[in-house]
Amino acid sequence: MFGLGWPEIVALMVIALLVFGPEKLPQAASQAAKTLRNIRRMANNARDDLRSGLGPEFADFDPADLNPKNFVRKHLTADLEDDWKSTTATATAEPAVSYQASELGYGEIPPYDPEAT
Repeated sequence: MFGLGWPEIVALMVIALLVFGPEKLPQAASQAAKTLRNIRRMANNARDDLRSGLGPEFADFDPADLNPKNFVRKHLTADLEDDWKSTTATATAEPAVSYQASELGYGEIPPYDPEAT
């Protein structure tokens, strides 16, 4: 959770207990939870307003795609994964032309496979 381990969480709880005291800590925690819910609700409303404002042609728009890292992952890596899946599916199929392995004599030219180049 946010890159925090158990020791950091315990340290934050102790600091919160010292700052707010045992009487006001439950009130502070409930206020923080309400604030977090309000922020989450506002973000969801803003995302929904943006989608409705853009129209139906942007129905699959996700604001997280504006992050360059996510954009590259979605648009470039998806194509690579599709290519990988299609090549592994065709690689497991039987080859159209089968060549028998044999030793070549001196000066003999090996067979040419046009699909290999």
